[in-house]
Amino acid sequence: MEHKLYGYIRVSTREQNEDRQVRAMEDFGVLPANMICDKQSGKDFERPGYKRLVKKIKPGDTLVIKSIDRLGRNYDEILEQWRILTKEKQADVVVLDMPLLDTRQGKDLTGTLIADIVLQLLSYVAQTEREFIKQRQREGIEAARANGVHLGRAAMERPDNYEKVKNEWMDGIISAREAGRLLGISHTGFKKWVMRDMKENTSAKNI
Repeated sequence: MEHKLYGYIRVSTREQNEDRQVRAMEDFGVLPANMICDKQSGKDFERPGYKRLVKKIKPGDTLVIKSIDRLGRNYDEILEQWRILTKEKQADVVVLDMPLLDTRQGKDLTGTLIADIVLQLLSYVAQTEREFIKQRQREGIEAARANGVHLGRAAMERPDNYEKVKNEWMDGIISAREAGRLLGISHTGFKKWVMRDMKENTSAKNI
């Protein structure tokens, strides 16, 4: 039976371009028909393409990936997918960015041991790096807030007729829904504007 060569590509968002991974697969010899691509965010990790691919893989087939983190989003998941592919499916895995992770080479006990050690080390480093990035992001946000930097969505500017409409609503002349319609926003948005004005006025009086 002829063994097949597959390539798996994953990009983290629908806007990200997969060309770099595709070119790497082509250079390795993977046919376009045997490339599977998932375009999903890190939060949404269902990866339907990958699941279909794993079902298709037969013993002796080879799966090519650009980097080890294409297999999973954390240390445990990467190791589990590696185990499924190499042990359960009895397929080979080639990681293009790390030549040591090529199960076609070194089929003896020593080669397998080296591949397992390298895999666990890389998986750990990949997860640790992601955690460091998240920690730096949290620290940056906290520092910005401590310095009074507003990180939320920029407040929408009030239309010129806002004060007139607000006064009419407060006098009971129009409803909040009508006020929102006149200002081009929802009635809940209009009420938020009014509440924010009231808070700002109260704060100003207390200074």
